[in-house]
Amino acid sequence: MICLETITDKKRFWNIYQKYLYEMTQFYHDEMDEQGNYPAKFFNSYFEGDAKRKAVYIMNENTLIGFALINNYSHTGNDIDYAIAEFTIFPSYRKHGYGYEAVKLIFHLFAGQWEIKYNIGNHKAVLFWSKLTEIYAPKVEKLNDEEKIISFSTASNQ
Repeated sequence: MICLETITDKKRFWNIYQKYLYEMTQFYHDEMDEQGNYPAKFFNSYFEGDAKRKAVYIMNENTLIGFALINNYSHTGNDIDYAIAEFTIFPSYRKHGYGYEAVKLIFHLFAGQWEIKYNIGNHKAVLFWSKLTEIYAPKVEKLNDEEKIISFSTASNQ
C-alpha cells in the first residue's frame, strides 16, 4: 500500500535527489558543479518551514520507492494551489502502478487547482501525466520548445 512520508532527513534526501537530477540530464542539460553535484536552487526551501512547499517520500509498505516535491509556483502566472515540482519512482519500482497510486493519493490529499510541467522529450512523463490527469479535463499548453504545462482542478473530483 502506497503512503507518503514527510522528508525530514535532508542529508539523505540530498543524495537521493542528486541521483534523480543525474537521471534528468537526459532531458535538461544541467552541468555538475566542482563537487560533482547538480544545481538544486530551491532544495533548501523545502526544509525551512515554508508551508507552501512539501517534500514527501513515496513509500510502499516500509520501502522507499520514490519522492515528490510539491509547491505552489505557477510557470504560467496562474493562481494555483499546487504544482508538482519534482516526482519520481525509482527505476527498479517502475511499471508496477506505484506512480499512479502515489499521484492519485497526492491529488486526494491536496485537492485544488494544479499545474504540472513536463519535458516533451520525456515520452514516459508525457504518457504518465496525460493518463493521470485525463479525468480532470486538463488544459495543456506549450511553455517553451521543450516543455508543456498541464493545468486542472482536482477539487471537483473528490
